[in-house]
Amino acid sequence: MAQQSERHLAPRRVILAGLVGTSLEWYDFFLYGSAAALVFGRLFFPSFESMTGTLLAFATYAVGFVARPLGGIVFGHFGDRVGRRGVLVVTLVLMGGATFAIGLLPTYATWGAAAPILLVALRFLQGLGLGGEWGGAVVMTMEHGGAERRGLNASWPQVGVPAGNLLAAGVLWLLNSVLTDSAFLSWGWRLPFLLSGVLVFVGLWIRFAVAESPRFAEVEGASATARMPLIEVLTKHPRGLLVAMAARVGTDIAFYVFTLYVLTYVTGTVKLPRDYALSAVLIGSAVQLALIPLFGALSDRIGRRPVYAAGAIGAAIWAFAFFPLLDTGNRGAIVLAVVVALIAHAAMYGPQAAFVAEQFSTRLRYSGASMGYQIAGILGGALAPIIAVKLVASTGTATSVSIYVLAALLLTGVGLAFARDDPPAQPERGASPAATRVAA
Repeated sequence: MAQQSERHLAPRRVILAGLVGTSLEWYDFFLYGSAAALVFGRLFFPSFESMTGTLLAFATYAVGFVARPLGGIVFGHFGDRVGRRGVLVVTLVLMGGATFAIGLLPTYATWGAAAPILLVALRFLQGLGLGGEWGGAVVMTMEHGGAERRGLNASWPQVGVPAGNLLAAGVLWLLNSVLTDSAFLSWGWRLPFLLSGVLVFVGLWIRFAVAESPRFAEVEGASATARMPLIEVLTKHPRGLLVAMAARVGTDIAFYVFTLYVLTYVTGTVKLPRDYALSAVLIGSAVQLALIPLFGALSDRIGRRPVYAAGAIGAAIWAFAFFPLLDTGNRGAIVLAVVVALIAHAAMYGPQAAFVAEQFSTRLRYSGASMGYQIAGILGGALAPIIAVKLVASTGTATSVSIYVLAALLLTGVGLAFARDDPPAQPERGASPAATRVAA
């Protein structure tokens, strides 16, 4: 009876560890993006005019996306070679440490050019940590549960995205509400970054309590772990890698336009106070948080692609209503714009984790899922805010950004069309019979 109870509790512990860990990591990552949109231009690039300073701040923000594929490759290699659990501890420490250090970083006024250089270096470390975190958390939660619940189980680390965004936006909104502009610029912006140092200990305490993935343990026991996971992903799963990247890129672009560029657009173009956009993102993230596991569970019932495609179509249509609603300057309309946008995104993001991971076999899943997800992030989230700023500046209208989102989601549709909705079931060459049983 005790062993049976333990088996039932194990997936729940892993889900909790994945949810808390990814929430903290995405809190760190989004905190930087929000600060880049709101204050980093003035603090680290003050010698440039406003739009150029914002672009440079977003460029440092994009460095994190460039580092993410490298983190996915490095940590994916060890995750597929020696196990998922230990790697996830390292990624959490790396991410939290880099974020805490940003909170201590002197600005341009104190250290001159050294300040933005160090900011870029710390952002790179953030990207490395997050690049290894996502794949491991998704794989751990998916491999601890039954095949019939993969969509739901793998969706819980996805909940960490709006949870982290909610936490970051909430902390910034609170500070923005209680501090004057001068106090926020002087020292208030540092507090959310320093808070990460405390939160990481909570994440580590939970993460140390979970066991290794049983699916990986079977592969390891069969002596079927990959020697060079990166090379094997490229040679054995090229289609899965391309499908994952294509399906992911439109989702990413839509998300960062709806949640990050909106901060710049509302404050810089519509000329409204920061709290208009921050409160809208806060409410939208709360709604999205509740919906992601529901869409993940729905994908277990009707398939990943139908749910994913419905979200992509909805987001593409809503992109053309999004900016007109922001342009009204009405707080309720701005909230509506962000909430509906994030509902559409939740329909894509709920099944996405299982969809991406299922394109790869167990022995290569950490590396393959990480690479597909993170490489797409360079083309998606890294460039989306920069491209959006330039499009509005050059065309004078946000309709160009809506067209940009539409084009990206069409690419997502292509990825879905060429995807396989079921995990690979074919035995890998040279694999032992025991390894064959756990290939999927």
